[in-house]
Amino acid sequence: MRKFAVLAFVLFIGIQANAQVKASPGLRGGLNISTLSNVDDNSSKTDFYVGGLVNIKFNKFFSVQPEITYSRQGDEGRYFENGRYYSEKYELNYITLGAVAKFNFGGGGFHLLAGPSLDLKVSDNYINSDPEDFDLALVGGIGYSLPNGLTFEARIKQGLIDIYGYNGYHNDNDYYYDDVILNQVFQIGISYTFKTK
Repeated sequence: MRKFAVLAFVLFIGIQANAQVKASPGLRGGLNISTLSNVDDNSSKTDFYVGGLVNIKFNKFFSVQPEITYSRQGDEGRYFENGRYYSEKYELNYITLGAVAKFNFGGGGFHLLAGPSLDLKVSDNYINSDPEDFDLALVGGIGYSLPNGLTFEARIKQGLIDIYGYNGYHNDNDYYYDDVILNQVFQIGISYTFKTK
């Protein structure tokens, strides 16, 4: 254990000596186009997300970006009542704690990003059911950053936990993933990172 601690310390000092690690706070926000998988007669719901970030830049090619975001998700469903169809927006609103790794092409403005997200439900408008209080998700996307700190991004966020707690198994241990209801979100947004010395 002592050797590991010494090695980690030496690596950390080496990184500090060879690269100027910069941490810059910022804000992010944009458009959510969300839906739920495996729900009949549903369509996507348009809403928003907004939050903060810290961009930790190790070099011109790689950075890690922890984020905290308020994200309004869900879908728009249809139901039949009194001889006609009605539509209703179902809301699943989360505080998301995420971190994405950003890989810049050639050290320029274009980048790929990927990372995990823990989503904690803060509210919903479901009446006859009680969706799960949290979700785990994977995020992937592309973006472009301008020298002034403004960034444009498109992301796909795929939930991994059924919102009703279904585990994908039937009683005879067969898989029934066609019944699992997962969050799926497409995000288009901007962020601004403040300059730090």
